[in-house]
Amino acid sequence: MIDVIIPNYNGASLLPTCLDALRAQSRQDFTVTVVDDGSRDDSLALLAERYPEVRVLARPRNQGLAIAVNAGIAATAAPYVVLLNNDTEADPRWLDQLVGALERRPQYAFAASKLMLFDRRDHIHSAGDYYQVFGEPGSRGVWERDTGQYDMVSEVFGPCAGAAAYRRGALESLAEDGHIFDEDLVMYCEDVDLNLRARRAGLRTIFVPTAVIYHKLSATGGGSLASYYCGRNFALVWVKNMPGGLARRHWPDLLRSQLGFMLQSVRHLREPAARARLRGHLAALRHMPRFLAKRRKIAAAQTDSPLADAIVRWSPAGDRRPK
Repeated sequence: MIDVIIPNYNGASLLPTCLDALRAQSRQDFTVTVVDDGSRDDSLALLAERYPEVRVLARPRNQGLAIAVNAGIAATAAPYVVLLNNDTEADPRWLDQLVGALERRPQYAFAASKLMLFDRRDHIHSAGDYYQVFGEPGSRGVWERDTGQYDMVSEVFGPCAGAAAYRRGALESLAEDGHIFDEDLVMYCEDVDLNLRARRAGLRTIFVPTAVIYHKLSATGGGSLASYYCGRNFALVWVKNMPGGLARRHWPDLLRSQLGFMLQSVRHLREPAARARLRGHLAALRHMPRFLAKRRKIAAAQTDSPLADAIVRWSPAGDRRPK
């Protein structure tokens, strides 16, 4: 059995496309749980009226994506957990292909979908994610026209959690203080942090090019909100997770990257997203002591070598055929 968990906040206009596509899946051994994070629109009424088969976990107030997803994982029990954004439309074979890849390959813990742009369906949003030593996460193939360049089943650094499958046991093995996703990150980069922790533990991700999702790109939480949390969380995730040897060599690269983002924001200061990003950088400084404490806790418990090897190996050019 499979638990499909969909976090939702004021997504009444998005849910029908997402849920209708799940109804049309070729594989049906799954339960859908929508974690409603304090929506103030008609989301709950819509779900009750049109989607009685969907389990709804209604939270009283909005607390952010990481807390909502953790609540959904804790409230479910199937051996496979699939996370799906509410601003998506799944190909009919998506779930069969995605979870089937894990069923056929027990050496992998996570599976990554092929995310395409919703309004330009021949362009890629993510063919699996990677992480760079200067603290910027990235997606393979982003904005590229799909000409079959990522049609090979391959190992990648990690999946985008907007459409990913996980073995529940693997997620549970990564819990920190009882939580799968780091709730201090709130939203944005919470999946990057999870992928870094997974790689440190030696857990692997397979990219499944036949598991296709069409994504509307931050329809629920983009704009200034995304800019703020990316400005805040890029540095915090790096400080928490970057292996010691790489951190000593590349901290000047982190600073250059962060200063570059800040200067770009200053040049565009009239734009709300630029001002939000600057506020995010300032917030990162306030939260830095907490994330340094997390780093010390990780360093005391685990070795960095599997993560360091994975960051270097799965660079943006790093396609690998699975073994």
